[in-house]
Amino acid sequence: MAMGRICLVVLLALALSLNVSLASKKMKVCDKGWECKGTYCCNQTISEIFTVDNFEELFSKRNTPVAHAVGFWDYYSFINAAAQFEGIGFGTTGGQVMQQKELAAFLGNVAAETSCGYNVATGGPTAWGLCYKEEMSPDQLYCDQNLLYPCAPGASYHGRGALPIYWNFNYGPIGEALKLDLLTSPDMVSNNATIGFLTAMWRWMNPIKPKQPSAHDVFVGNWKPTKNDTESYRLPGFGMVINVLNGGLECGKGDIDAMNNRISHYLYFLDLLGVGREQAGDNLDCGQQVPLNPVSTSTTSR
Repeated sequence: MAMGRICLVVLLALALSLNVSLASKKMKVCDKGWECKGTYCCNQTISEIFTVDNFEELFSKRNTPVAHAVGFWDYYSFINAAAQFEGIGFGTTGGQVMQQKELAAFLGNVAAETSCGYNVATGGPTAWGLCYKEEMSPDQLYCDQNLLYPCAPGASYHGRGALPIYWNFNYGPIGEALKLDLLTSPDMVSNNATIGFLTAMWRWMNPIKPKQPSAHDVFVGNWKPTKNDTESYRLPGFGMVINVLNGGLECGKGDIDAMNNRISHYLYFLDLLGVGREQAGDNLDCGQQVPLNPVSTSTTSR
């Protein structure tokens, strides 16, 4: 009788082992560099959820004759740049809705920064993103006396790229991170569309200062406000994304046009991507938020 029980236990153990082995063979193997948390699957790549037609619809006026960067920005440069950040979560965090929302948030900020549209422009002001690739007629070289990232002779570090970067102390570390000598050759950002998107994605994925959140972490829910943040009205949402990227210029100033312009682009892009502005989330504005990086003490937000 005891022997029979032992045999039964052995048989059950073998069956369990066989089932686990068979189950493991049915598991979907992730070969794209990231996995959905808690499941055995891969999130879709950006090119699978964001097509060339989507890009053309979001930036429909970028190649009109009055645009300043005709023929420069294109979908494939965006996808080539995104491939370098997909593996760490850019546009690949969460399910498809969150992925599309992050693209709408990122590209909404891009459009707001690079638009040449205005209220009565054909298609409306939200149709004119990627009109620029760099600051037109800069009034200074944006060269700071920085010992770690000294200015190259004759170089100008004015705003360039899809989320414009300014100053030598920004071109230097971003170039190092991307393995590009942007300090010596800052024009690479405005001469190569992939690089112009790469620098913007680096800004999105990295904090301005240590111990601050990145725009990406804020948007996908990785950031949790401290007591000081809460007391400063800094709460999770698109408004805090604005604060991270450009808070010194646009946050804590009430209901201003520059801030509202970013929000309008984000909502419009959510609609165009089929997500809908009703999915925009809470705390869209930063009108009452204390800026993370006030202009008077930091220019790194640009």
